[in-house]
Amino acid sequence: MYQPKPNPRKEYRQQESQRVQDSATLAEAFQGLKTLTVDLSYFSPESLKRNSEIKYTVNLAYAKARFRFNCPNDQCVAGDFDLSQVLAKLVAARQAVVSGEMLCQGWRCHSGIGQMPCHHRLRYKLTAEYERPLAHAQPDYAGANHGNED
Repeated sequence: MYQPKPNPRKEYRQQESQRVQDSATLAEAFQGLKTLTVDLSYFSPESLKRNSEIKYTVNLAYAKARFRFNCPNDQCVAGDFDLSQVLAKLVAARQAVVSGEMLCQGWRCHSGIGQMPCHHRLRYKLTAEYERPLAHAQPDYAGANHGNED
């Protein structure tokens, strides 16, 4: 019987895909979040030139709270970019914008595991808008007895 060769990249991607699917949606996880816009730029380790760029407005009802993006290196093993914590901090602080850079912590290819880090770079910018908090009704003290009567 034929046994397929182990494919660490495929296995890792399947595990990560399942984790994403098992997570709550952004609308469920961040109920005060109104809109989220993402701007991603990918760079290879040996170049300062941008390889690709993605800009989009996230559909909060369908996007998942495990907020991760694949490494553009199609041979990368156990890498990718997880912006889940970045997003959680942004929303917790009710910041409008956060930007930064991440290095892929995976391996350049299957034969390079433990020897050749991938180190593709992702520059990101997340822009958020929030629902306004509901104004709490102030009690009407106009005819209230404040204990000043004898």
